[in-house]
Amino acid sequence: MFTNIHPDKTLYRIDDPAFMQHDMQADDIIKRNEKIPASVFPGSDEASVFVASAIAKLMREKSALGQACVLGLATGSTPLKVYAELIRLHREEGLSFQHVITFNLDEYYPIHPASLQSYRRFMREYLFDHIDILAENIHIPDGSLEREAVYPFCLRYEEQIREAGGLDMQILGIGRTGHIGFNEPGSARTSPTRLITLDHLTRADAASDFYGEENVPERAITMGVGTILQSKGILLLAFGEGKSAVLARAIEGPVSEHIPASFLQDHPNARIVMDQSAAAELTRFRTPWLVGPCNWSPRLIRKAVVWLCQKLNKPILKLTDRDYNDNGMSDLMTEHGPSNKINIQVFNDLQHTISGWPAGKPNADDTTRPERALPYPKKVLVFSPHPDDDVISMGGTVARLVEQGHEVHTAYQTSGSIAVFDDDVIRYLDFINEYSEIIGQEFPRHHEKYKEITEVLHLRDPGLGDSPEVLKIKRAIRRGEALAACRYLGIPSKQVQFLDLPFYETGMVKKNPISQADVHIVVALMRQIQPHQIYAAGDLSDPHGTHRVCLNAILAALEIVKSEPWFAACRIWLYRGAWQEWDLDQVDMAVPLSPEEVMIKRRSIFKHQSQKDRPLFPGMDSREFWQRAEDRNHATAVLYDKLGMAEYQAIEVFVRFLPDR
Repeated sequence: MFTNIHPDKTLYRIDDPAFMQHDMQADDIIKRNEKIPASVFPGSDEASVFVASAIAKLMREKSALGQACVLGLATGSTPLKVYAELIRLHREEGLSFQHVITFNLDEYYPIHPASLQSYRRFMREYLFDHIDILAENIHIPDGSLEREAVYPFCLRYEEQIREAGGLDMQILGIGRTGHIGFNEPGSARTSPTRLITLDHLTRADAASDFYGEENVPERAITMGVGTILQSKGILLLAFGEGKSAVLARAIEGPVSEHIPASFLQDHPNARIVMDQSAAAELTRFRTPWLVGPCNWSPRLIRKAVVWLCQKLNKPILKLTDRDYNDNGMSDLMTEHGPSNKINIQVFNDLQHTISGWPAGKPNADDTTRPERALPYPKKVLVFSPHPDDDVISMGGTVARLVEQGHEVHTAYQTSGSIAVFDDDVIRYLDFINEYSEIIGQEFPRHHEKYKEITEVLHLRDPGLGDSPEVLKIKRAIRRGEALAACRYLGIPSKQVQFLDLPFYETGMVKKNPISQADVHIVVALMRQIQPHQIYAAGDLSDPHGTHRVCLNAILAALEIVKSEPWFAACRIWLYRGAWQEWDLDQVDMAVPLSPEEVMIKRRSIFKHQSQKDRPLFPGMDSREFWQRAEDRNHATAVLYDKLGMAEYQAIEVFVRFLPDR
């Protein structure tokens, strides 16, 4: 239950019956490490509906009392579904915003209000233009002010909040640095609205919106921590695994200026609202056996034993009864012990994940293998969100599948065109010019087009999207690189598909929502190939969310085809690698790679030259993609080795997805 106590002593109650039941059933001891109340939902949709319902309830209660509802609003991808639900409530259930006053958290500085990245424009497009809020009740920091006018503006912003009666509810997101608003590490608890310099990680995370980190403003105007903490109620939203580590520090760690979100621990009426992925590092999810009794499933047993091995730096088969008892795992011992029995169970479980035959070994006993021996050869469909995710995440496995005689098809779901530097476009145009001279043919029209395109690229605002013509060139560059990588791995060009899903083809970082058109393209390809194996990206921490949308398109397609006869013989495997790796307790198949196969994978990644050296959207990891992949694959191999398995150079790991049939 989220309560909001106002100075007039009126109690506003924002109820969450479904989650209240969950909270009442959970023993308080399970959450004893959490210093901020936290509600965990299955996904971001449910969490967003909860927050929108809380806002709507507060608005109606304030309106019934003849009072304005004062909201503090956030921007970015996190609150988008909240705003979409509020718009639905306005259109379908008559929720009125005429007595709502809003104050936005922050704005880049300097930035023009009409800029694509402006939060003023963001709020119009995603909320204000679709509801009946009065223009005079909207307050957003002004990123277009002259430098000397910023300080007086910030003072006036604070005064306007006080004149409105203070914020009734503040909606927050959280950055990877732990910032709320743009209050970066080092921000004081009492800090007011002010101009602040952005942290490097914050600018790196924003690079995708600005077509490169160098185009991200170095400063921003933000409400201060002190301003936020004066709100009568606070809801902080966080979605995805990328936020899990910093959330755990904010919720369970000490209050610190190094994690500004941790200041919410001192607020009497704050709540964190997150999905299961964002909650993964909280103690009750990461190591639940340390805070209460567990339902010991085989996977949870594996998770606990691997954790114990890492903590004690011991292989599985050397763990003792005392190791279990001394490290909070006596409950596991009591239910499933003694230790040698548990050790052998987990050792065999993990050992059976290892297979050098990712599509099954023909003429072999497949009882304990991750994949079936038959049929052989198999038809394999590898989905890749961008034109390089396949080789980055499972290039060694693809090479192995081809080598072992399977029919491998690769489907690139998006063109990846926005991730190509303008310099690469000019370089390819230079090549065409040089080639025309070599063969002794003149292409006057091409020379005119070359001049036109290069001038546009030199003069355009880096924050604006590309013209359709430039996008075609960038798409052709990515296609050529993908074909080169497939050719190197032995996949014929006739088995390479470029789907160009419509949701992506906006020419902008901002994409359209997934549509039936996207899903139908995926369905048509599945029906055409009728694969025995499907590989898809489960790597959901990419900075612009394309992986998540591409996976959703595949899952929606599976719902359509799951009753078709061919699908009964199909298995779905999820890979990671570009942004993160699967935890060992999740792994169903581990494909070991030799040093030679690691080099094959590296060379296939190198075929994507436009993404090498410095990708346009690197996220917070400054390593090149091939370095990330090799480091993760090697680390997985080292972990298997330390647990007592065979020693390999590298291992690619996969999780089997089991759709409802």
